[in-house]
Amino acid sequence: MNPLKVKESIKQFLIEDLGDRDLSASGIFREEDRGEAVIYAKEKGIFSGESVLRAVFSLLDRETEIEVLKKDGEAVQIGEPAAVVKGKIISILSAERVALNLLQRMSGIATMTHHAVTRLDSGHTRICDTRKTAPGLRMFDKHAVRCGGGRSHRSGLYDAVMIKDNHISFAGSISEAVEKARKAVGHTVKIEVEIEDEKQLLEAIEARADIIMFDNRTPEEVKTFIEITPDFIITEASGGINAGNLHLYRDTGVDYISLGYLTHSVKALDYSLLMK
Repeated sequence: MNPLKVKESIKQFLIEDLGDRDLSASGIFREEDRGEAVIYAKEKGIFSGESVLRAVFSLLDRETEIEVLKKDGEAVQIGEPAAVVKGKIISILSAERVALNLLQRMSGIATMTHHAVTRLDSGHTRICDTRKTAPGLRMFDKHAVRCGGGRSHRSGLYDAVMIKDNHISFAGSISEAVEKARKAVGHTVKIEVEIEDEKQLLEAIEARADIIMFDNRTPEEVKTFIEITPDFIITEASGGINAGNLHLYRDTGVDYISLGYLTHSVKALDYSLLMK
């Protein structure tokens, strides 16, 4: 993650939560009161948020000392400490919620991704994310997917062309859409086309798309489409694939499976911060 973007985002998160000041902490404790706290896991899963924890506490108070005990992508067990924070009590308590919110969401995504990768259990097909992320949190969500063993799809509308059903409908055809997009973006940007049937697949191949996505197709259909698709074209399956049926796509030969539920249906991994 870009550290400048991380700090800028977290700064806004802290401003949202703090407002003018933390009425609870500042009303009870003196500015010079110091303490130590431990962040520990209440569930087992995959840790994600190493740099985020450091940024949250140091942005609010540069004198706060934060020792992160886990690395991104490492397993964490119930009751295991993930970080130790030392500094002004007011600073620790004021940063607590933002730190835990991000840590819990990111670790939840990393854990869910790890489960998907394990469930698929493929030496060829890779799990990747989508743009179905919470606004303002995409950078953190996608980092968490990578911590869980997944790969990143495009980061936004700006770093790859993805021609979907509505683009095709408005443009008139896949060929027309690909030709116009290629002229507009140049040769360094990949072009992906979403298809739903064999006719569209053949048109996308003829248009020499860089990536072809098989949208809402069964494992049997994906396998058939793979046999038709030339090796130089990257293939992807998406839509209707979940934790329950993911394993059925293991032997289809598809290069990537993109899963929206990794980020749009997050179950946070529970952590707590307790003062010593």
